[in-house]
Amino acid sequence: MEERERITVAEYQLTADSFRVGTWDHDVSQNRSALVAAMPRNPGKILDLGCGPGRDLVAFSQEGHEVVGLDATPAFVEYARQVSGCEVWQQTFLSLDLPPDTFDGIFANASLIHVPGDRMVGVLSDLDRSLVPGGAIVLSMARGTGEGFSSRPTGDRYVSLWEYETLAPCLEEAGFEILHHYYRPPGLPCCAQSWVVLVARKPGNF
Repeated sequence: MEERERITVAEYQLTADSFRVGTWDHDVSQNRSALVAAMPRNPGKILDLGCGPGRDLVAFSQEGHEVVGLDATPAFVEYARQVSGCEVWQQTFLSLDLPPDTFDGIFANASLIHVPGDRMVGVLSDLDRSLVPGGAIVLSMARGTGEGFSSRPTGDRYVSLWEYETLAPCLEEAGFEILHHYYRPPGLPCCAQSWVVLVARKPGNF
């Protein structure tokens, strides 16, 4: 595990209980629906990348999808397995070991914000290879510019900020076709929407 990842995972491990309580009721159904709408099969096989304590594993499973979780934080992996009954892999984003041509969709909701900018294309390329032809990915990313450690009383998290204009070229270089994008939370002026969501697809016959 690289040092930036080790520091970030340590902070999440320390705050796992409060993170679970604080995020479980967040409504990201818009993002889940965007992924399902772009997938070649419904129901399909989904990788919840950075699944945290398992909120979206539960939601996708209830819709009939086959879901696999992935997270680097040991406490989250354990929580997610218990609450969802799904298979959950403990891996870091910079050392992914994914089966090729396997998933119809990848759900990366507020998770790839922890990937350094100079490593993003490589991580996205790994994800592209794990999708079936026509498979889809949804990325929800914190908006802004720059990257570095975000300090908290309990430790630091490494965070990279993105805009559509900076992230879209990374997706295209990794082999994806961008379908559309939107901003969240809904109902606010764009300047007040702190998240950008990109929906993209791996080209191919399906």
